[in-house]
Amino acid sequence: MTPNQNHIPLSVWGMLLLLSVIWGGSYLFVGIAVKDLSPLVIVWARVALAASALLPVHLLLLGPLPKQREAWTAIIGLSVLNNVIPFTLIVTGQTMIASGLASVINATSPLFGVAVIAAAGIDPLIPRKVLGILIGIVGVAVLKGASLFAENSQSLGILLCLGAAASYGVGSLWARMKLKDTPPLSMATGQLLCSSAIMTVLAFSFDNPAQLLAASRESWAALLGLSLLSTSFAYILFFRVVARSGPANVLLVTMIIPVSAIALGYMVLGETLDRMEILGTLIIMLALVVIDGRAIRWLRPGDKPA
Repeated sequence: MTPNQNHIPLSVWGMLLLLSVIWGGSYLFVGIAVKDLSPLVIVWARVALAASALLPVHLLLLGPLPKQREAWTAIIGLSVLNNVIPFTLIVTGQTMIASGLASVINATSPLFGVAVIAAAGIDPLIPRKVLGILIGIVGVAVLKGASLFAENSQSLGILLCLGAAASYGVGSLWARMKLKDTPPLSMATGQLLCSSAIMTVLAFSFDNPAQLLAASRESWAALLGLSLLSTSFAYILFFRVVARSGPANVLLVTMIIPVSAIALGYMVLGETLDRMEILGTLIIMLALVVIDGRAIRWLRPGDKPA
């Protein structure tokens, strides 16, 4: 039975809110872990622990992983675009900017996804989507204004998180083109396994994973939360939402994640956003609403929300 993407059951709303808190919590976990650990080590630990947890789930529910060479070639590409590059850029960015601000910047990933998919000729870039992208650009500009490209660490942090969002956008195109027939859980498990192998090489070649031995209990708790909750469990919950109500409704999570991340950063890390950052956040949320389109349809005469 095909999910109804215009009607969201109450149980799915609960899963969407839980998923937003879990993914929003990933920025909090990173904000704690970066006090003791370097970005490459954090990302390596995240994907390795998450893969270790998700592989038994895959074997139990779906059996062995796919064996086709074409599938693994596509999964390797997805692991680079969806894990290795964005995770590393976001964690590095969070050494320079607040976790809440990083989550706001990462919320622009659907805007990049729409632009990339349109450029590939898969979906047309209709006026509403163009408007959403333009509003998103304004939102990012408002976050830091003329100082976005200034030579300071905060501006660099914003640019790194923008790079992560762009990588997610390209990753959405890659998955759509290369992994149409691969089960979602296989994509998630496979990309985490490949990411673990890649990050093992990077972490041991360019960093010192032995720093994990000296990490505090708080950092280890953050790593476990980041890996088991915000990665492994989040993937399972994500695919449950997609199965129940369709992939379009997952965009709602993107809109809620910054709220969760900002709230957690404020309560636990004592972070705050200034007026321009709050305004930029609201503008980016508006861009996502425009891209999604449902709120606009609901406002039209004769259209009622499901």
